[in-house]
Amino acid sequence: MKPISEIASKLGIDPQKLINYGDFKAKIPLDIISDKSNASGKLIVVTGITPTPAGEGKTTTAVGLAQGMGLLGKNVVATLREPSLGPIFGIKGGGTGGGAAKVVPEDEINIHFTGDAHAVGSAHNLLVALTENNVHRKQIPGFTASGISLRRVTDMEHRSLRQIVTGIGGPNNLPVRETGFDIVTASEVMAILALSSDLEDLKRRLGKIVVGFTQTDEPITASSIEGAVGSMTALLRTAIMPNLVQTSEGQPVIIHSGPFGNIAHGCSSVIGDKIALNYAEYVLTEAGFGADLGFEKFIHIKSRLSNLNPHAVVLVATIKGLKYHGGVKVKDLDQENTLALSAGLSNLNHLIKVIKSFGLPVIVAINKFSNDTHSEIEIVRQGSIEAGAAAAIPNSSFIDGGEGCRDLAEAVIALTPNTPPKINYAYELSDSIEDKVLALSKLVYNASDVDWSLKSRKIARRYTELGWDNTPICMAKTPLSISHDAKLKGRPENYNFKVNDMRASMGAGFIYPIAGNVVTMPGLPSKPRSLDVDKHGNILGL
Repeated sequence: MKPISEIASKLGIDPQKLINYGDFKAKIPLDIISDKSNASGKLIVVTGITPTPAGEGKTTTAVGLAQGMGLLGKNVVATLREPSLGPIFGIKGGGTGGGAAKVVPEDEINIHFTGDAHAVGSAHNLLVALTENNVHRKQIPGFTASGISLRRVTDMEHRSLRQIVTGIGGPNNLPVRETGFDIVTASEVMAILALSSDLEDLKRRLGKIVVGFTQTDEPITASSIEGAVGSMTALLRTAIMPNLVQTSEGQPVIIHSGPFGNIAHGCSSVIGDKIALNYAEYVLTEAGFGADLGFEKFIHIKSRLSNLNPHAVVLVATIKGLKYHGGVKVKDLDQENTLALSAGLSNLNHLIKVIKSFGLPVIVAINKFSNDTHSEIEIVRQGSIEAGAAAAIPNSSFIDGGEGCRDLAEAVIALTPNTPPKINYAYELSDSIEDKVLALSKLVYNASDVDWSLKSRKIARRYTELGWDNTPICMAKTPLSISHDAKLKGRPENYNFKVNDMRASMGAGFIYPIAGNVVTMPGLPSKPRSLDVDKHGNILGL
């Protein structure tokens, strides 16, 4: 690794302005943005097909693409989300790429990093504590324990905390209420951190968090809880600064915020992208999970509300993943199966058409595995172009680093226009909540209609009465299918998209319906990931 001061200088940032966390990572103060006010970088969104157990390598591709552009002499920055401890000890593992296309120091980035996630969890749970104390002391007329809607958060996957009762054990422990925990990456505070443009915007958004409702169904926000907003901002004053690290070949990487893509909007911070666009020719920003989640939310939430207009899209696919969508079991994915691959291509083709519908050019990055055959790669290449992709380029950055992504980098540079295309949104912000969900269901989830539960319909009506309907939709759904049902692979059709519940994140600025049986607190798998430490203190198993 190179000293982080050298990485900053390469980017054009004065190293003296950094807040160093050791030799290889640093925070970037927000006044860096004002040093170069004319953003001239080109913004490229890296997304993927619907995830599978085989893994797609979206982060690996984004990092490899940054390294490939670096080899071509381009000034490039990758902007990524911070990994969450929950998935690291669960199924997903670390979030820093892999092989020869990694972000380093990977052990520190994956474990604690600069403390941003801890700050988010502390700020969120402080608001819960202050809200419950407010109710206990009857400081807001009509606001009782049953009206508190804000749940606690933790950064570990803990299924037994999804539903709990607090306050038992006597009058000194009140209020008694049924509640639960979400994972930190699902916290509205995390979404706010990712979407805020500066410290004042952060405070304004924190004040809009809805903590509950009175007995007459009037909303109570964090600004009504004495001392909450200022205290939360104090905990987040450093966390709002983006983190600067590097790829394994020395290109700058900004890692900041970590909202989940299947619950929140799944994109790295607005501030991180804006800094990168001020200092780099090309900015590769990753959107979480498949294009039906992170990319769609990037367009309708992050881009739309922050004027961060992308120039182009890279859609990551694997032969293994497409064969899985074509019905092949995990144990058989290494075997050539052109029939299953052709069937699974429906998922990739659908997502290409979704991206194209927004008016953006798209290149497919075929993330190569050693068992992929020439005929399989050719099926994906031809199918991608027939579906509307500008090109489909094999990528071997896991093995070969930037050199393995050189062809992809050249294609992306050639494709990317000088000015961002005009976005064709799937809905207008003035549309009703129901119409927005229907538009997404038909265009993105390929559904025929929407089935609303009685509870979700009632909530939608109330949110409309409160004037909260003039916001984007942030769908909470399974990442394992473009539908609401994880069992439906490929390109499901002729079904109704099911909405069972709904929540409001008014500080973040969106409504999020909850589809199917998605949960906001994941559970650990039967064999959680095990890490260890050697005698020198190095983390093993990432």
